[in-house]
Amino acid sequence: MAENETRYRVGGMDCASCATKIDTAVRRLAGVADVSVSVMAGTMTVRHDGSSDLKAIEKKVTGLGYSVAPLAGTAAPARTQGSQHRHDHGHDHRDHAGHDHDHPHDHGEKEIEGLHEHDHAPMAGPWWQSRKGRLTILSGAALVAAYTVGHLVPAIASYAFTVAMLIGLVPIARRAIMAAFSGTPFSIEMLMTIAAVGAVIINAGEEAATVVFLFLVGELLEGVAAGKARESIQSLTALLPKNAMLEDNGQTREVPAESLAVGAIIMVRPGDRISADGIIISGESTIDEAPVTGESTPVRKGVDAVVFAGTVNGDAVLRLRVTAASADNTIARVVKLVEEAQESKAPTERFIDRFSRYYTPGVLVVAALVAVVPPLLFAGPWGEWVYKGLAILLIGCPCALVISTPAAIAASLSSGARRGLLMKGGAVLETLGKVTMVAFDKTGTLTEGKPQVTDIISFGPSEAQVLSRAAVLEQGSSHPLALAIRNRAKADGVPVPPAFELEALPGKGVSGKVGGETLDLLSPPAARERGTLSAEQDACIKALNDEGKSVSVLLVNGVAAGLIAMRDEPREDAEAGLAALKSAGVKAMMLTGDNKRTAAAVAGMLGIDWRGEMMPEDKQRVVGELKRQGFVVAKVGDGINDAPALAAADIGIAMGGGTDVALETADAAVLHGRVSDVARMIELSKRTMRNILQNITIALGLKAVFLVTTIIGITGLWPAILADTGATVLVTINALRLLRIKI
Repeated sequence: MAENETRYRVGGMDCASCATKIDTAVRRLAGVADVSVSVMAGTMTVRHDGSSDLKAIEKKVTGLGYSVAPLAGTAAPARTQGSQHRHDHGHDHRDHAGHDHDHPHDHGEKEIEGLHEHDHAPMAGPWWQSRKGRLTILSGAALVAAYTVGHLVPAIASYAFTVAMLIGLVPIARRAIMAAFSGTPFSIEMLMTIAAVGAVIINAGEEAATVVFLFLVGELLEGVAAGKARESIQSLTALLPKNAMLEDNGQTREVPAESLAVGAIIMVRPGDRISADGIIISGESTIDEAPVTGESTPVRKGVDAVVFAGTVNGDAVLRLRVTAASADNTIARVVKLVEEAQESKAPTERFIDRFSRYYTPGVLVVAALVAVVPPLLFAGPWGEWVYKGLAILLIGCPCALVISTPAAIAASLSSGARRGLLMKGGAVLETLGKVTMVAFDKTGTLTEGKPQVTDIISFGPSEAQVLSRAAVLEQGSSHPLALAIRNRAKADGVPVPPAFELEALPGKGVSGKVGGETLDLLSPPAARERGTLSAEQDACIKALNDEGKSVSVLLVNGVAAGLIAMRDEPREDAEAGLAALKSAGVKAMMLTGDNKRTAAAVAGMLGIDWRGEMMPEDKQRVVGELKRQGFVVAKVGDGINDAPALAAADIGIAMGGGTDVALETADAAVLHGRVSDVARMIELSKRTMRNILQNITIALGLKAVFLVTTIIGITGLWPAILADTGATVLVTINALRLLRIKI
């Protein structure tokens, strides 16, 4: 039977152990083939064979203490959900900013929410209004009350502290028991429950109540941190305006932006935010792309230019043809990709998961040995050693360790996406930092992808006259070289009078008449055929060809009047981008299908190794050779003709304006087409891996110190839980630094 897929919004997850518990529980249900849980996206994707009882899946998740609702379009009880849900992701993006209150299934969630103590969504509203926040405040108030009562009536102090402890512990213990029944017996909640109950038994009720309160504080901070990372990427969706001005039968009317269909014509007034991805069909204006790309300088765009939803129109009215529905526009796709990326784990994260699976039972064994062995074998006092055992149990809580990697990766993926650097998952992010060779495509990657006029050489008339006459002949052509000449004429402001008797000369050029003159714009071989070029003019053409330039010869009344040379020029930031890679110790190479002369010229300007005249399979072969030489290879291309090489590389990076093919074939994408962004991506990866290493060091280092001091007898239960909560807070704050880095 075909595999079906259903996606859910899951509320209340705030660390990797939450995801592990849900994953373990749901995976054990009949008919479930695979489960993928993303803490940062707050989603769960279940692949099943269609026989699964989806209500049982929801019940299992709510039983663990989380809210759950199918994502819009994935109706829960039906058994016909199929792969079409892939397309439903986009429709829910408005809810992602944490405002699940508007969710169509929310009435169900509100009922469910009463059954569990986990907060519905850590970032919806202020922390103190969340369920977890209220529980923490209540536990803290109960602790203060117990201290007060204990001071006034010492005889009932221990009972007061036990009651204060139970207020916080009951929901924790309930979650621990549910997790144990669902296949996760060694959860963080279970360790906490054993330690707190044990503390009461050995008459350390005061410490037990404090321990529970501090644990809740740590959990609350994790929830706030998870919310911050989630908000960072979801704030992108806030860039999309709610309404658009639709042109309909010559009239414009305001409609909801999400209702715009592909092909619709919309009007964008100066100062308005653009409501959809589209192509300009009339008007020219500066577009402020800073909200989406972080690019501080507005970009001037005219007819046929591509614009993105969420950017701001500057100084003129534009008419656009919509190229993507709201669920598929650039921002929606970025958000969807980041969410899916957060569901795929990095090697380090998988290692930590496996490690904590053995680590937690290991801690229980060590704590039990510390509590039992000294009294049994060395006549140590039971009270003292049981107390130390409980302290070790608390020190061993793997909260900080478990959150160390996913928090850093989620923050990095969000930080990169906001700058147009998309990475499909932790594994990609991790590998990027190890890249030692970047192989670039030339056209459209290192270069702009469209020729520009580089030289105008006159043999008599002025340069402006040569350009004007050439532009006259190219008026009707859509050839890239013709566009280059017309664009230069427009930029220089030279007049372009109408031409008569225009005629294309296949394989040779074009001819026509203007103001009594017969004009021809020919390729050098065609001009030579006519015998119009002197040896000196021929030498000039050869010199331009050697620089990788295409040359057209202008004839006026059969006499050579001038030359126009064109070339696909490197991107503005190509040189700086390659220099940044070099300074990071990463080598670069250019692989192009262009002729060797052009390739050599562009490579010479950029100071980069190159290979020319390559077919797609040749590029793939070279990537394979580089890997065999020991390089970790990233291939940067446009994602279509470079697909074989992108797939062969360790990391395939798509370059350009977020085309579907580019986004879906590569491991990563540079949305804004900047060469320097490749170096930024590698730098972001290296920073992330350093951050993860710092987090693991903090988590394990603090535990090691307190383990020793507890056994020696210097520290007890309070410092133990402070160490655990403190480590969690430090790790979280350290990971969130990645959201603020300037790359």
